[in-house]
Amino acid sequence: MDFCQRGKANETTLGEAEEYGMTNIYYQTMTNKALYHLREHRYLDAIAFIDKEIEHARKHFFFVLHSLIRTSDALRRRYLRSVIKEKSSFFFVLRSLIRTFVGRMKQAMIFAAGLGTRLKPLTDTMPKALVPVNGVPLLDLIIRRLMTQGYERFVVNVHHFAQMIIDHVAQQDYAPLVRISDESDMLLDTGGGLKKAATCFDDEQSPILIHNVDILDNVCYDWFARQHNDEDDAVLLVSERKTKRYLLFDNAMRLMGWKNIETGEIKSPYEYIRRTGLSQHGEPLNMYAFSGIHSFSPRLFRLMERFPDKFSIIDFYLSICHRAHIYGCVKSDLKVLDVGKLNALDEAEKFLNNNK
Repeated sequence: MDFCQRGKANETTLGEAEEYGMTNIYYQTMTNKALYHLREHRYLDAIAFIDKEIEHARKHFFFVLHSLIRTSDALRRRYLRSVIKEKSSFFFVLRSLIRTFVGRMKQAMIFAAGLGTRLKPLTDTMPKALVPVNGVPLLDLIIRRLMTQGYERFVVNVHHFAQMIIDHVAQQDYAPLVRISDESDMLLDTGGGLKKAATCFDDEQSPILIHNVDILDNVCYDWFARQHNDEDDAVLLVSERKTKRYLLFDNAMRLMGWKNIETGEIKSPYEYIRRTGLSQHGEPLNMYAFSGIHSFSPRLFRLMERFPDKFSIIDFYLSICHRAHIYGCVKSDLKVLDVGKLNALDEAEKFLNNNK
């Protein structure tokens, strides 16, 4: 487990290896360890191992930089410059090779910062992320399920009983794959929470799966990941479920707006949709219910810069859908269970048993 603001790295043997002229042996050992994980098809372990060594290399980089500033010996300075160059590239090259072998990183953000007011009195003493279903905390259910489908980086935001979640994650075998985005000072809503967590994601090319900790579903996330094309900025999982609030899409399933069918309120960057509720050609738009599950391209982080600290992700999508490629993905057999209320906990156990 890690925090977005990197903490103090553990002790490394890199400096000791150099001190005794054993740098090449050290590199060979590190490479062999990574290759061992790959040969055993333990791809996540290989990436986690390299991530740890990158942290060690960063620590050593600053040690060398400090020595470079202090020394006046020309030979020593040239040596230290070569060390900086060498160490700053070795592990990143090795990680890149592993990444090429494994493929695009599958990363996810799990919203776990909510107060869980609908789950009171349970959430008077614990965060909703740790509320058990079949004896297993919701957070564990989500992370372990995604791990079986190839996800290898998880960012979890925390607020209510934040330290309990942090301590729990630290004790799990998946801890090296998790980074914490701490919202203890203030809840930032879905858009603000994602914006704050931007620095937690290393891979700026791979889409980020967004998932609520209190949602159970029957989605194959390997399938959903394939629905996000390289040119897409976001893909929203939707269905024909009955609701009061719908997202509006054109015939190409590009997001155009939002409508509350009870009040008639319409949100859209397009004036003609706000006025008529119809497409530019006077045709009805396609209305689908949002599942709360979506795939987000890190390219969109730059468009969040002008937004406040706290905002909704749907309001963000609606404000930029006229200049970004945001699409809906319809899953006709979608089953989603909101476990954010007490009367759903018993139903959740049945849901899990029926959707294994």
